[in-house]
Amino acid sequence: MRKPELDAILKSMVESHQGISDLIFAVGRPLQVEAQGVLQTVRTPHNILALTPTQIERIALNILRDDRRLIGDLLRHGSCDCGYGVDDRMRFRVNIFRQRGNWAIVMRRLQMDTPTIQALNLPPIFLDMVEEKNGLILVTGATGSGKTTTLASLLNEINRTRSVHIVTLEDPIEFIHRHQKATFNQRELGADFDSYPTGLLAALRQAPKVILVGEIRNRATVEIALTAAETGHLVLSTIHTIDAGQSISRILGMFNRDEEKQLRLRLSEMLRYVVSQRLAPKRDGGGRQLLMEIMGNSLRTREAIALGENEGRNFYDIIQDGATYGWMTFDQCILRAYESEAISEETAYLYATRKGIVQRQIDQIKKQQGYSPETSTGLRLDGIFKKK
Repeated sequence: MRKPELDAILKSMVESHQGISDLIFAVGRPLQVEAQGVLQTVRTPHNILALTPTQIERIALNILRDDRRLIGDLLRHGSCDCGYGVDDRMRFRVNIFRQRGNWAIVMRRLQMDTPTIQALNLPPIFLDMVEEKNGLILVTGATGSGKTTTLASLLNEINRTRSVHIVTLEDPIEFIHRHQKATFNQRELGADFDSYPTGLLAALRQAPKVILVGEIRNRATVEIALTAAETGHLVLSTIHTIDAGQSISRILGMFNRDEEKQLRLRLSEMLRYVVSQRLAPKRDGGGRQLLMEIMGNSLRTREAIALGENEGRNFYDIIQDGATYGWMTFDQCILRAYESEAISEETAYLYATRKGIVQRQIDQIKKQQGYSPETSTGLRLDGIFKKK
């Protein structure tokens, strides 16, 4: 298989459904895409009914383009990450990995246009985040929850409003930022630097005001990121955790117990915001709804980070009480989405952190909207009786 053939297949896959996020190639399966969070089979003119190991290997080799580092990573570690583009129309973040002796490929489709805070309909507090001059901002969540997109919107706003030097360390580069007020230097792991710690150390000598670290993976990256924040840089990064409390625990877990006290103090002073994200199916099946938890920096959050959570001091209650600052728990965000009819009651309950509280609030919302409990027939008494 040659590159033009692969590009034609990718184009057919992308055009097959609306809302495609991923392209999946697995042995014994047809071409598949994930559209609106659901796997869908793709029928193309190439009539691939079940991919063979040889076909996937040829696709992988076209993507790797004889890159020795990527091939070495694949052979040594069993997987590798890279980028792939089809002309200037489509770009993908690619993970190639081994499973049961064969190769498999997942290609995440990237947006060609840099997202904005307004286009993503993010809360107004994101405009406060870009005003920070130093410290650490973390965007957390599972793979595919939109962390990179959210960070790109923050960088885009800084680019639009501030005359600063921005250095990004990415694996791979997903959004291309054009120079506006800011000056951008985007560096890709493997092509431009060999590891996040060394890239971050080098960035400190490149006179940036803002540094993006694609992902915090180890203690060396944490140490240098905190040092950068303490020396007057604004550092943005991601971590694969589900909420603020778990993010703190994950960072602490990278260090020894005798280092914990000092690390807690440093984190409490430098952590500006933790934004956690989940994507839930919309009520009408027309896409996915972004659910967020947002925690900022206050005396109470600094105390909880420095001293740890206990029965009377926990991040959930602190975030909930910080609603006046624009903070929100997942449950508060879920209830707003339910009240606006963006998600169903079942989805709200499924994604809730404290399910009992959310269920009671949903019942209260239904009561305020004029719904009575469901009858045994499953019918609802709705606004018809309110009119009478």
